[in-house]
Amino acid sequence: MERKFNFNPGPATLPLEVLVELQKNVVDFNSIGMSVLEISHRSKGFQELLNTTKLLLRELMVISEDYEILFLGGGASLQFAMIPMNIGGKADYIITGAWSKKALKEAKIIGNPVVIATTEEEKFRRIPKPEEIKFSRDATYVHLTSNNTIFGTQWSTFPETSPIPLVADMSSDILSRKVAVGKFGLIYAGAQKNLGPAGVTVVIIRKDLAERCPETVPTMLRYKTHMEENSLYNTPPVFAIYVVKLVLEWVKRKGGVEGIEKINRKKGGLLYQAIDESSGFYRSTVDADSRSLMNVTFRLPDEDLEQRFIQEATALGLHGLKGHRSVGGVRASIYNAFPMEGVERLVGFMKEFAKANR
Repeated sequence: MERKFNFNPGPATLPLEVLVELQKNVVDFNSIGMSVLEISHRSKGFQELLNTTKLLLRELMVISEDYEILFLGGGASLQFAMIPMNIGGKADYIITGAWSKKALKEAKIIGNPVVIATTEEEKFRRIPKPEEIKFSRDATYVHLTSNNTIFGTQWSTFPETSPIPLVADMSSDILSRKVAVGKFGLIYAGAQKNLGPAGVTVVIIRKDLAERCPETVPTMLRYKTHMEENSLYNTPPVFAIYVVKLVLEWVKRKGGVEGIEKINRKKGGLLYQAIDESSGFYRSTVDADSRSLMNVTFRLPDEDLEQRFIQEATALGLHGLKGHRSVGGVRASIYNAFPMEGVERLVGFMKEFAKANR
């Protein structure tokens, strides 16, 4: 089978090595005579798998023992509600796109959040500057979205919020670059972009924050519940966690987060260079200092050309380049597992298409 280059924003491409390993263990996991899809979450084999996965993530992201790592269901969207329910409702929110707006919407149901910075009037083409962010003195936490899949922006550095905990939705750029976990009170990420398949959400929470949870919060929605039960309070997404383990092992073989970051910067640099050197045929939708290395968004001279561009690219095996329906244009999602060859193929096509359609 000839694999297509998958530029979809999520669920996204997985490393081929991981898929080959999965193919083997879907039928017989570790030669035990059962599929990884069939084993009990209470079995010794799965508990070893779960603990190994936690240790790998702790090692790769340099997570101290002050933090607990949880594997939960419900996607990042459930975290929009669990966070204010567990650690307080009077929080500061920085709005940089659709996902931070959805997080704010849930927080409003539960508490009294405040928007302390937004670039919505500029169609989210940049990240707010430090001088534009006015923190509340009595906030229980500060929330931001580290990378914006729809608008193609990304925080290059994170604001200093201490002693107020910083909470980040890193669903679309976790493990893509080195991050000082100690700057955050809580990090959460849906797996389906950089960590594995849809179905599991990783939560990295400072242990003292989990103790804030009021007794009025339902048991299943308390971080403390899942900490005490090692993410086994209910049946966890066994298969998805197994894939996360394989992806983490792949990241380690690639030189860890530092090695992955070098590759990501090279991929992103190559694609942005093609946009910037096209003499205006392609134009980035994002200010240069806010550009995402995960989701590269751009426009062509008109929508008819954009449609032709996407159709011709698809015919060449370059799939998933259509921009989000709310903004249009073109979007190339080049997460950790996306191969350099695919970026090179796209850049080559971009040059030929521009030459033929000026």
